[in-house]
Amino acid sequence: MPMQVLRTFLMPAILLIAAASANAEEVVVFAAASLKNALDEVAEGFAADTGHEVTISYAGSGQLAKQILAGAPADLFVSANVEWMDEVEKAGLLAKDGRKDILGNRLVLIASDPEASKLEEIGPETDLPALLDGGKLAMALVDSVPAGQYGKAALVQLGLWGRVVEDVAQTDNVRTALALVSTGEAPYGIVYASDALADENVTVIGEFPAASHPPIIYPAGLLSDARDKADRQFHDALSDEAAAQVFVRHGFTVPD
Repeated sequence: MPMQVLRTFLMPAILLIAAASANAEEVVVFAAASLKNALDEVAEGFAADTGHEVTISYAGSGQLAKQILAGAPADLFVSANVEWMDEVEKAGLLAKDGRKDILGNRLVLIASDPEASKLEEIGPETDLPALLDGGKLAMALVDSVPAGQYGKAALVQLGLWGRVVEDVAQTDNVRTALALVSTGEAPYGIVYASDALADENVTVIGEFPAASHPPIIYPAGLLSDARDKADRQFHDALSDEAAAQVFVRHGFTVPD
């Protein structure tokens, strides 16, 4: 193909790519650590469809909320409980109509031993100290990280907290608790069902009754400093049908 013809053929494509790059925007998201695998997949799909870039920082919801309250730059916040989103909203940091509940989850007891016996149910008669047998129960921070807060609430409600509190190994987020069990450093842990599904090295041996802890709800908040059109587009995309399919496949539940 003659050079002049080649240039004529390529120029429109080059101009289209340049225009798309010029219109691309960045969406900065602070999200609960338990969302890592699923939200990365949703973000990749959004970026492929729109050309916009999504940058996500994962940590415990309490840690992220405190960073936002201190002025950290972010466009969206996805929390693993409503209380930390409430704090951000009370500070006037959410955009108008910028909050919606997008996901739910379940709380499970996991083991590092693939041959660990399944429990028929987790209840007041469950002998957790015997299960631990001197080992640790890995949990996210029970006073500030939602997974830890839900876990403690369940253990308290079932009358088990006082029997295991001295054996709890607390971590800064739920994925770190998951890692302790995955590597065998702790024989058991309490995590979300979605976390257990993300790690083939752990075994779910029981699920905590839904009534034993507050409902697990993930609200997504568009922050008041979000200025780009892409910010609201991604906020909307978190609850569309394509995202719902991804989240369900990763073990989350979605509102009816």
